[in-house]
Amino acid sequence: MNDMATMASPILKWAGGKRQLIHVIDTQLPSTLKNGEIENYWEPMIGGGAVFFHIKNKYGSKIENYYISDYNWDLFVLYRVVQSHVEQLIDELQHLSDQYLPLPPIKKGQKTGKRITMFKRLREEYNHPKWAELRYRKDGRSPRKRFHKDWIRRACLTIFLNRTCFNGLYRVNANGEFNVPHGRYDKPDIVNANNLRAVKKVLEDVKINVGTYSNFITLMDSKSFVYFDPPYRPLPNTNSFKDYHKAQFGDKEQLELADLCRELDRRGVQFLLSNSDPKNTDETDDFFDEAYSGFQLIRTGANRNINSDGEKRGKISEILVRNYSVKGRTQQTLSSDS
Repeated sequence: MNDMATMASPILKWAGGKRQLIHVIDTQLPSTLKNGEIENYWEPMIGGGAVFFHIKNKYGSKIENYYISDYNWDLFVLYRVVQSHVEQLIDELQHLSDQYLPLPPIKKGQKTGKRITMFKRLREEYNHPKWAELRYRKDGRSPRKRFHKDWIRRACLTIFLNRTCFNGLYRVNANGEFNVPHGRYDKPDIVNANNLRAVKKVLEDVKINVGTYSNFITLMDSKSFVYFDPPYRPLPNTNSFKDYHKAQFGDKEQLELADLCRELDRRGVQFLLSNSDPKNTDETDDFFDEAYSGFQLIRTGANRNINSDGEKRGKISEILVRNYSVKGRTQQTLSSDS
């Protein structure tokens, strides 16, 4: 792959993103992926895509097919637009950036201002009911997958709001409306054109889809490797960042995913899964230890900064679960600083 492609990095800041854990995750990847025995890479909960970008950049052509998807339609639209219409997207973002950046930055404690007004106007556009006609088919449930020219505007708004909202957080309410308030950044890089072009290069041969992860399980075979990054199980007495879309992902859904991982294991599909570690707040909480008993479960430290309370930002333990052996990595605890 050329130098531009190797520079590709996540477009969005995403709760639970894996950028800081990439080098730990790399040590946990199967040798079959690294030596070219894996034909298909699957990431059905793509989110910000840090692991996908790392694998595509580093191992690239060693894997024949890449499949990424998400339940979140806006992520699907964003990746499809970057894949096929990146220059038009850059033009739209530049237009918004040229309007926004000359406006006076918002100071601490300030509740009104021209930037806030612009942000709210675009957030209202993003939440307008008109988008439902593009999002769903006539049944009101099935997502539309055929490209529409208005997707470019939608992707533009997704990036703009992510760059300018509080803490770069993507969160929606029960009605599926983006409800994060305006952030306080003096010079946010709204366009980041070089990275968008690099991402387009990385996505050129990637199959992008939308839907629940269970839709794609039957397509995975023994020549496949799948990375699961589900909405994290919220830690007790902490903010929950599972509201990436209006669908809920509670303990029931976590256990359903564990069952599907067992099915994949029976079929010879290798998988790696990440999640929060409930032992951060309750040493007796063996939820994931029990759900994934029989598999390799590793704990590793991570700094989590997407939290409204600055005092609660810091290093916590996260888990990685895999169904294959990794040479020289038998310890139960890894450090993200090692």
